[in-house]
Amino acid sequence: MDHPERYRHYLRFLAGCHLDPRLRGKVDPSDLVQQTLLEAHEKRDQFRGDGEAEYLAWLRRTLANNLADALRRWHADKRAVARERSLEEALAHSSARLERWLVAEQASPGEAAERHERAVQLAGALAELPEANSEALVLRYWQGWSLSQIAEHLGRTPDAAAGLLGPRPLRGKPP
Repeated sequence: MDHPERYRHYLRFLAGCHLDPRLRGKVDPSDLVQQTLLEAHEKRDQFRGDGEAEYLAWLRRTLANNLADALRRWHADKRAVARERSLEEALAHSSARLERWLVAEQASPGEAAERHERAVQLAGALAELPEANSEALVLRYWQGWSLSQIAEHLGRTPDAAAGLLGPRPLRGKPP
């Protein structure tokens, strides 16, 4: 099986999609991916699957476990409940997103393989973009954030945030 490093961007993409951005100061997706890759390397003799689709499923389960553990640790360690109200909401969203992800793993092997191959390719393409563009796209299309939420989160104007999402379609007839 390929070295797990090949899937770094893919795992980073998944971690970013399943972790509410408001928690990023508390839980770093890159740290979760590094921990996942380290565990995959250390436990490579425990992988019993056959083929890339099963290997990706094994990596995703490891990442999901690491994400769930990190969310539980953060929740147990949190302080000042009143100050952390929006982070508590973010934690709930991330936990729900993680549960939906794990349920989605029940697709047929063929469907899952095709979906995961597209996700690996998409993650590689997103990794090629500037960080602000990549984050804006994930927030909009995977997290479902509004343009104003993205602008506020990134500390930009709504027009600047919209520019990170790509060119806007023309309205009406071109001149």
